[in-house]
Amino acid sequence: QVQLVESGGELVQAGGSLGLSCAASGLTFSSYAMGWFRQAPGKEREFVGTISRSGGYTYYADAVKGRFTISRDNAKNTVYLQMNSLKPEDTAVYYCAAGRAGLPTVQSQYSYWGQGTQVTVSS
Repeated sequence: QVQLVESGGELVQAGGSLGLSCAASGLTFSSYAMGWFRQAPGKEREFVGTISRSGGYTYYADAVKGRFTISRDNAKNTVYLQMNSLKPEDTAVYYCAAGRAGLPTVQSQYSYWGQGTQVTVSS
């Protein structure tokens, strides 16, 4: 049974930093590209960024480029999302997902999803 478990979400002030983790089990972690998505209240879930299977390539949404960094540790079956210079508009539930090879940006390209972790940025 595949499980993706996000952690690290909390309340943070605007301009601050926060790191999220996503621990995977039940799959060959290094065979999957990993992505982060988010869903704000009343909005559709949107792509945040993705990292290739090896970790050598990343791709980000314009809204977070330069502020967010995705990394992974295949030995620990974990992917990370480091968020800096946080803004109130970054408030959302953040989800990690495991998908096809490459750098998938579309939700349908991901096979497995975590339950999400809440990030709230206060102004």
